[in-house]
Amino acid sequence: MKFSRTLALILLLFAVYWSYKSLMPPYHSDQDSGLQSFSTDRALVHVKNLAKEPHAVGFPGHANARGYVISELKKLGLETTTQEGYTAGDWANLSKATNILAKIEGSGEGKALLLLSHYDSNPHSSFGASDAGSGVATILEGVRAFLAENKTPKNDIIILISDAEELGLNGADLFVNNHPWTKEVGLVLNFEARGSGGPSYMLIETNRGNGTLIKEFTKANPKYPVANSLAYSIYKMLPNDTDLTVFREDADIDGFNFAFIDDHFDYHTALDTYERLDRTSLAHQGSYLMPLLKHFSETNLNDLKSLDDFIYFNLPFFNLVSYPFEWIWPMFGIAVLAFVLLLITGFKKQKLNVKDISIGFLPLFITLIINGVLGYFSWSAIKWWYPDFNDMLHGFTYNGHLYIMVYALLSLAVCFWVYHKYRKTSTSNLLAAPALIWLIICGLVAIYLPGASFFIIPLFGLLAAFMVTINQEEPNPFLLVFLALPAVFILSPFIKMFPVGLGLKMMVAATVFTTLLFFLVLPFFGQLKNKERLAYLAAFLFAVFSISAHIKSDFNEKRPKPSSLLYVYNTDNDSAIWATYDYRLIGWNGQFLGSEKRVPETGEYKTLPSKYRTEFTYVADAPKKAIAAPWIDTVKDTIIGNERILELCVTPKRKVNRLDIYSNPIKLNSAKVNNIKLSDYFLENRKKRLITNYITDNDYTELELSFPKDSVLELTFYEASNDLLTNTAFTVPERPKNSIPMPFVLNDAILVTKTVKFE
Repeated sequence: MKFSRTLALILLLFAVYWSYKSLMPPYHSDQDSGLQSFSTDRALVHVKNLAKEPHAVGFPGHANARGYVISELKKLGLETTTQEGYTAGDWANLSKATNILAKIEGSGEGKALLLLSHYDSNPHSSFGASDAGSGVATILEGVRAFLAENKTPKNDIIILISDAEELGLNGADLFVNNHPWTKEVGLVLNFEARGSGGPSYMLIETNRGNGTLIKEFTKANPKYPVANSLAYSIYKMLPNDTDLTVFREDADIDGFNFAFIDDHFDYHTALDTYERLDRTSLAHQGSYLMPLLKHFSETNLNDLKSLDDFIYFNLPFFNLVSYPFEWIWPMFGIAVLAFVLLLITGFKKQKLNVKDISIGFLPLFITLIINGVLGYFSWSAIKWWYPDFNDMLHGFTYNGHLYIMVYALLSLAVCFWVYHKYRKTSTSNLLAAPALIWLIICGLVAIYLPGASFFIIPLFGLLAAFMVTINQEEPNPFLLVFLALPAVFILSPFIKMFPVGLGLKMMVAATVFTTLLFFLVLPFFGQLKNKERLAYLAAFLFAVFSISAHIKSDFNEKRPKPSSLLYVYNTDNDSAIWATYDYRLIGWNGQFLGSEKRVPETGEYKTLPSKYRTEFTYVADAPKKAIAAPWIDTVKDTIIGNERILELCVTPKRKVNRLDIYSNPIKLNSAKVNNIKLSDYFLENRKKRLITNYITDNDYTELELSFPKDSVLELTFYEASNDLLTNTAFTVPERPKNSIPMPFVLNDAILVTKTVKFE
């Protein structure tokens, strides 16, 4: 029996390993694969060519990336066109987007399938290999393989390689609201990335139920689906949008997002390169596209709408499992009834008693509380110990995967040690508390987060194991492991997914899920006589991985530290400063801020908005340079009735990349920028920000405002260029190899500010 338990434990550990390994297809060199097959190596050629240089809108590499995509589409024999125009999206982020379009004509008259990704990279230093060179490469290689079959699809296939996604989904906005092909689209497949590795998650975008979409996705039968209805429920709560969101919100067009999110530290940085892109992640994207392309090019896309919602989740060997929302409460009712009957049976057989069941709640709450507290304060503790990590705005460090392992092992050590202390209480009595807690969890998610209602599946495994322990003195350990497999396969990936997707600040999810998973496997663990040894083993491994994480906590050329430096010239008082967002300076920017650096007072130096609302951390006086301020020309200033109408033209007098305009918080009746009207909703909720214009070809900005005639308008202009390191007026040396530009903030920039008041 001892040997059987040991072997069963080994099988359990293998199941945990397989719960991760089975998520993605294996990668192997396939450049010589058949022309009708998707080749990851052939797709990689596109990634390499697209990621030769940063190619954000307005940067030199942008036109090169566009030219490459157009030439590759033409090589496939497709008539290719572009769509150009200004848009401001929903967030008043103005840019001139240039979309790339092609179409494969179908034989039918139904709706078209649209393949979507974007070719612009994030300003200013990202090479865009993953985000979203990988998406463009997936589509180019997938379409090539599809055309190699020399079959005419039933549905038209539209290829949209959009522009300016990084600036505000501008290319998608331009297409959806201005292109005649929009009304032809029945479904969108969008390929994205929010890191440089890991499995690609499928997320649905729909305004109604997901029932029909899930049924059709299942029929297409991609071999490695990674998807669950909980992930989409969380996605809808977060301020994360993709190009596909514009199709859903503005045109009520449904679709699927496919995005890998691991190695998040590379996202929007100079590390988003061809070399760092996980080949397996790219292969995973291809494993989605090919079966879906074949299926949806032949399926009726005219009516994919549904009022029904489905619970769905992926399982090894079963691919995507789904069932209707209507099953949630019946399944929960069955679980409650089963639990009550098991309690009655246990009391009748004298295998359960009130005292020992009550005692069983003590280790449960002790482990949950200890591990919850450890996880909750983990990120704060890590940043306290390694303060340089404050400058990784992603919230996920280069050794972040090690930290997840560290805290999962620590949680396991706590669980094994605590339950060892209650070894005199029988396993059947100890199981009542976890079963009740999981019933409460399933009831709460059924009410507040129904997308997570598949948690009931592992609970059924626990209840079945509870029944076995009540009816058998020496349960078969292999049977108990078998009953725990749904819990392992479904919940193990969540231990990693939450901190990877939401940052190490969500480590509490990893520690709590580890604890909850331990409860589900407790029927087997309860049979082990050496729980204390397992606690020591977990603690030992915790120490080993902690040491490994510490060794890899430094910054070097492979793990460069984000840093920032700006030169800010205020034309209103004719003064200049050096500024940084760094929590801890490095020698490179420290030489400019020097010992005279100071923390700016609240509101002393305004900074442009960033994803994480980062403010200047240090400033220091800087020498004044001959930096030309923009020319602000009043084209029109008139009063009509109770309205004052003001038209301005802002012309750069140097090479610039971006213009931000803020105002005092007065009511604006209307606003136009480059003849693009800003939405009434934005004007009502904008606070002080008015517009951000990502400038192409050093073009001017036309601003038309209407406001009450008695109001005083004050406009502040922030004109920025990302040329601090190359501008001949400065002698800023190249950033050292062990540092990269800090993402999500204005960086390596010369910023000129100017305020104009209209009384």
